Amino acid sequence: MAITSANQLELLQTAEAVAREKMIDPDLVVQAMEESLARAAKSRYGAELDIRVHIDRKTGRATFTRVRTVIDGDEVENHHAQLTLEQAKDHLADPQVGDEIVDEVPPVELGRIAAQSAKQVILQKVREAERDRQYEEFKDRKGTIINGLVKREEYGNLIVDIGRGEAILRRNEKIGRESYRPNDRVRAYIKDVRREPRGPQVFLSRTDPQFMAELFKMEVPEIYDGIIEIKAVARDPGSRAKIAVISFDNSIDPVGACVGMRGSRVQAVVNELQGEKIDIIPWNEDQATFLVNALQPAEVSKVVFDEEAGKIEVVVPDEQLSLAIGRRGQNVRLASQLTNLDIDIVTESDESARRQAEFAERTKLFVDALDIDEMMAQLLVSEGFTTLDEVAYVEVDELLSIDGFDEGTAGELQARARDHLEAANIKAMENARAMGVEDSLVNFEGLTAPMLEALAEDGIKTLEDFATCADWELAGGWTTVDGARVKDIGVLEKFEVSLEEAQTLVMTARVMLGWVDPTEIGIIDAIEEAKAE
Repeated sequence: MAITSANQLELLQTAEAVAREKMIDPDLVVQAMEESLARAAKSRYGAELDIRVHIDRKTGRATFTRVRTVIDGDEVENHHAQLTLEQAKDHLADPQVGDEIVDEVPPVELGRIAAQSAKQVILQKVREAERDRQYEEFKDRKGTIINGLVKREEYGNLIVDIGRGEAILRRNEKIGRESYRPNDRVRAYIKDVRREPRGPQVFLSRTDPQFMAELFKMEVPEIYDGIIEIKAVARDPGSRAKIAVISFDNSIDPVGACVGMRGSRVQAVVNELQGEKIDIIPWNEDQATFLVNALQPAEVSKVVFDEEAGKIEVVVPDEQLSLAIGRRGQNVRLASQLTNLDIDIVTESDESARRQAEFAERTKLFVDALDIDEMMAQLLVSEGFTTLDEVAYVEVDELLSIDGFDEGTAGELQARARDHLEAANIKAMENARAMGVEDSLVNFEGLTAPMLEALAEDGIKTLEDFATCADWELAGGWTTVDGARVKDIGVLEKFEVSLEEAQTLVMTARVMLGWVDPTEIGIIDAIEEAKAE
């Protein structure tokens, strides 16, 4: 069947029908029709012509025109679509560059192939308009919950009808045991809305932690009103979850409000999440207290926080170890996600054994180095002394405060400690020299003999070698690899050299070698301070 320009009202009726079906502006459909007819006309009159089609929005009449543009200069690249100013004078009284000369041409009759091509153009433009409409409608709904109907399943992914468009619920965003059939209702979280050239643009999730948070917001009015805030959520979808809450009203218990009368509120969330068990815990700004809460139902004996490493060691009773770790590590893993901390779980027995081993090691150090009996060495360790440097250079009053120590005993201990350290320094320097450490590094202020020995063992034997080091290579630090914090052992870390001290030493070495202008150090410091802020 041929389609001609005489199909006037039918064009408008078709445009309105398509617009209603796709829920887009009818004018967009008419514009698509105009473009499709223009392409068909070009195939008839010539692709080099600028053919345009205008469809009257009231009558449906299609007008076909040929347009030629007035250009500057005498060189015309396309004689079919361009005119010089001189040529344009035959058509216009006072032509200007950029003016268009419009001539109406006879409408074309579309054969079967041309009609099919025009149809494809229209469908493409309609799809583009539909996708633009869907994106604009849903982009501001990201982070909310939506209800939909399952349309079909594609390779394990669900295509969901969300009313004015389609969304996708990917296989890895479904809770493990869930199974859906066409026309099943599904509630999900709008995780993302993206402009995509094809396929759904709205991406759903039922495993995202914020899906649970939004469900609680729907079930607990106090959360919706801002009286209670959800501070953190950690999930093992379909199995177990932990949610931390805080109340801004002292008269309202945040945990009780989320549980509800006879557990009605939390049970509604559990039912939606296919029986996922939920631990609701009170949030606390003190990290140690928050962690103790997060490890419920396990009991915690002690928490040791390593601020530099970003790790927490949790000591639990021996019989609580399996409960604290949870099945396949689930409890400690969720607690770690909730608190954003690396957690090490140790039993009281293991922690006690470690303390005893450290105590014995320090006791032996003092016995061997100071030539004292075990009881006196144990007394020093019990009073908090851990190294020979502490004994050698501590204020004598601290030693005198130990029960049974007089001035003679304290003085003798410090003398022995200093003698041992001096002998160790001499030995360390001999070892460093034997390994090839040069005078440039030996004479560099700030490095002790044991430090020089450690540097030599790592292949750092000259001032140039030292100046090429990064601060973290000397002081140690932490890096993140595949989401896990990994410790970098520094060459001078055992000497308790900080990152700041390491940076100062390296910059000083670079200045001495002439690699860095001393005036630039202040600029570098300012940049580092700005980064820290």
